[in-house]
Amino acid sequence: MCGRFGATFQYRDLKRAWNLQGDFSFYPRYNIAPSQEVPVIVRQGSVNQLKPMRWGLIPEWSDDKTIAQRMINARAETLLDKPSFKNLVAEKRCLIPADGFYEWRRDGNARVPMWICLKNREPFTFPALWDCWIDRDTAKALYTFTIITTQPNDLMRPIHNRMPVIYDPAMGQQWLERSFAHSPLRLKSALQPLRSSQMQAYEVSSLVNSPENDSSECIRPISQSEKKEQLRLL
Repeated sequence: MCGRFGATFQYRDLKRAWNLQGDFSFYPRYNIAPSQEVPVIVRQGSVNQLKPMRWGLIPEWSDDKTIAQRMINARAETLLDKPSFKNLVAEKRCLIPADGFYEWRRDGNARVPMWICLKNREPFTFPALWDCWIDRDTAKALYTFTIITTQPNDLMRPIHNRMPVIYDPAMGQQWLERSFAHSPLRLKSALQPLRSSQMQAYEVSSLVNSPENDSSECIRPISQSEKKEQLRLL
């Protein structure tokens, strides 16, 4: 799964790469958690726009917005089989800007937080699906999304049995523009794990365990002495 990620860059730096329109006042984030609002890239007509959405999908037909807690991720292998996702694949695809994500590796009884990013440290995007849910009580529209996950590559397999799909700008543009709803093979091909050779993973501080911590300390590699102290306190 993907339950925490970071976007530690200035969003205005994405404007040229994605030919974006919209609000660029968003600030760098180091520990983004479900239920939080983040900027999302959507296709509106012939242009890409940056639009704020909340992480955790609420399908427009749902009567219960707490469903979002269970829908932070969508499995690539079953997107066209799930009523919650099938129609969204056809009409409501989006991209989540990021430059790394967290996963917790099992080490005996301990869960060790890992930061996973590209070796070149460049920003990338997660393919995702979005929907608009209308609150029956307030008539307020709530835009939400779910991140698509796939089978792990060789780097991720010892850490976790799932990983988010990762796109460069060229693949991301295809995700926004092409049709996938009636082509399972094309969809499968577009949602493969990134090659391990392009990625790296290292241990970080347990600070990331709390979403209240959102600073560069979350992604700093920990030293051996810090690791020993962290394990001692567990």
